[in-house]
Amino acid sequence: MWVLRTTLLLAAMTGLLLAVGCALAYVAGLPFLPTLTAAFVLAMMMNLIMFFYADKWVLRMYRAKLVSEEEQPTLHRIVSRLSERAGIPKPRVAVVPLDVPNAFATGRNPKNAVVAVTRGAMELLKEEELEGVMGHELAHVKNRDMLVSTLAAIVAGAISYLALVGRMHLFWGGGNRRSGSSTLLLLLALILVPLAAVMIRLAVSRTREYGADEEGARISGKPLALAGALRRLEEYSHSERMTHGNPSTSNLFIVNPFRGSSLLELFSTHPSTEKRIQRLEALAGGE
Repeated sequence: MWVLRTTLLLAAMTGLLLAVGCALAYVAGLPFLPTLTAAFVLAMMMNLIMFFYADKWVLRMYRAKLVSEEEQPTLHRIVSRLSERAGIPKPRVAVVPLDVPNAFATGRNPKNAVVAVTRGAMELLKEEELEGVMGHELAHVKNRDMLVSTLAAIVAGAISYLALVGRMHLFWGGGNRRSGSSTLLLLLALILVPLAAVMIRLAVSRTREYGADEEGARISGKPLALAGALRRLEEYSHSERMTHGNPSTSNLFIVNPFRGSSLLELFSTHPSTEKRIQRLEALAGGE
């Protein structure tokens, strides 16, 4: 179900890209296809650079340290066992020197993946809960969620670029040849369509979290342990937010460490933790 939903969301973003491309071509009097192609290629180049170097950038940002089996035998044992069950190469393992409990995975494919857990999570979680969390992160690796996120970012970036060019053209006199009502409608479209693209991109992120919960529970065989870990991480996130790092990386973490409790779910990179727990409990009940 989550695979179908992700596909439909990406298709919707493609439709928005075509819509804003049509609007720009109409406003500027430019040929539609070359305009759309130029914007898409520019967005793709920018995001592909991030795609290939994001793992190094994220690890450096959070001062994550790659650890050996001698340094963290328990963590390596968990990752080794779960990787074998997932049918993927064992990723590199890192520890983030932060007290805020959380975890993330990064890397463009399973061969280049890194799974990282914060010092706080290792201290807070029981071993079976840590297994559930690592199963979730390995599910992201197995499902190539970094690739899906990059595709969504490419399309959203192209939409934003086209809309920006269109708004600038309208403001600099491009709408003078048209009626005031048509100019206003175009301006609203060039503002609202990028907003819709951002919301769809966030919906893609939330859908991938549901998918990683489901797949991760199967990998670890412990859906209730993952549910318990999510409950602990959520409780902690209400009392202390992460101050180190960049909120643009929030979609990487198993629980958003930057948001406040009042943030609307619609504008969040993660679904409601309570809903995730309920789904995991239902999954456990169906076994």
